Amino acid sequence: MARKARKYSKKASSTVERAMKKRKAGTLKSGRSGRTVKSRKQAIAIGLSEARAAGAKVPKKSAKRGRKAKKRKARR
Repeated sequence: MARKARKYSKKASSTVERAMKKRKAGTLKSGRSGRTVKSRKQAIAIGLSEARAAGAKVPKKSAKRGRKAKKRKARR
């Protein structure tokens, strides 16, 4: 059976894992406001962005928000 390609690199996975552990301990802070992160999804996003900044293999951010805003504007 063929092996499935990795979505993220090992370095990115370990960075996300570290962010999740920090969130559980209550020491993970969000960037701009400095508030404690409580959301699991937000912790994953912070871990991925740190991995991206460190040069790990991480896919680009999805441009879903921009697309939706453009569609909404086009309807008007």
